[in-house]
Amino acid sequence: MNFCKKVHNADYYVAIEDVPDHIWNDLGCTNNLYFNPNYLSSIANNHPEIDFWYVVLLNDEKKPIAFATIQVVDFYLESVQNELKGIVSQIKKIGRSLGLISPQKPFKILTCGNTFVSGEHGIFIKSDQNKQKVIKELAKSVVQLVNDEKQFNYKISGFMLKDFIHESLFISDELLEYNYHSFNVEPNMLMQVDEDWLDFTDYLSAMKTKFRVKAKKAMERSFPLETIQIDQYNLDEYAAEMKELYKNVSSKAGFNLGSFNLETYKDLKRNLGDNYVIRGYLLNGKLIGFLSAMICQNNLDAHFVGINYEYNREYAVYQRMLYDYIQIAIENRLQQINFGRTASEIKSSVGAEPQNLTIYFRHKNHIPNKILSFFINKIQPTPFNQKFPFKVKTLVAQN
Repeated sequence: MNFCKKVHNADYYVAIEDVPDHIWNDLGCTNNLYFNPNYLSSIANNHPEIDFWYVVLLNDEKKPIAFATIQVVDFYLESVQNELKGIVSQIKKIGRSLGLISPQKPFKILTCGNTFVSGEHGIFIKSDQNKQKVIKELAKSVVQLVNDEKQFNYKISGFMLKDFIHESLFISDELLEYNYHSFNVEPNMLMQVDEDWLDFTDYLSAMKTKFRVKAKKAMERSFPLETIQIDQYNLDEYAAEMKELYKNVSSKAGFNLGSFNLETYKDLKRNLGDNYVIRGYLLNGKLIGFLSAMICQNNLDAHFVGINYEYNREYAVYQRMLYDYIQIAIENRLQQINFGRTASEIKSSVGAEPQNLTIYFRHKNHIPNKILSFFINKIQPTPFNQKFPFKVKTLVAQN
């Protein structure tokens, strides 16, 4: 076993393969693929630049009651290029004047959650547990991990627990007692899939005329595109192009906690089979776009996409991807699509609605944590013009 050490209420593991089978059996969480060792190993094995840890919380009888994934990522303040840039500039100015921020070194952020996917995919708590108590124990276990200096050859700058939905705040707000600060980030864009939709035509029929016409025009413009399935067998053929297409999209993001290694797709397809979808878009034999998604329980979760923006407008590449996500969900009789963050307005035009997400953050040291509180309170999601394309509007339940 390679786990860090046993504390009275937690076991720490540095490799997902080291977690014993009896723990997975006791937790009963592996039907959710985000807490399945096949998924977790695919992510960890292809991102050696990130330190991965796994925490299993135990009750007094030493039975597992919760599981959390942890990543230690490098965060450079200079990487922030969105509306937070002004706030970050003030933080850098004050932090460097006080000697708290080095211009050469990145922040080491210990993240409890999924670095590469938005949503509550980092903490699993058994349903029979007091979730407020478990969150407190988790916060303590994270500090215990960091305080064992032998485990790290660097200093942790801050702690982050990410992506709690509105309904979870009565649980996650327990973190405020431990000097965490909360703020909202860009919302998840969610779409409910009507159980009466048997095919894409049914989806179009449910739309108001203006949006139905827009969808049909996008499908017509994208007609010259050939769609292909990408898997572990043909990924190498398209890998170089996919990396460039992914960079085109990721470079437009305000900031990223980590860069996704597309080699991960091989393991995801090998380990998850048809539950992981990768679709390419060819124009005259040239790959100009791709989408990826995971089928998890009754949801379709959109993951990374890549686009050659030179062709995007003429061939409606991104719009076609959004409609293809919807088609995939309908064909698989799924209940909900999680389109993720970014491009909120265009996602709302195909039927998605926002689900607020809250992040909790604290600096390891008291003084910079106090300073951060003034700036974190200023963070707000970017407003957008919400569209309502359906004849009968179905809200995402949250407020």
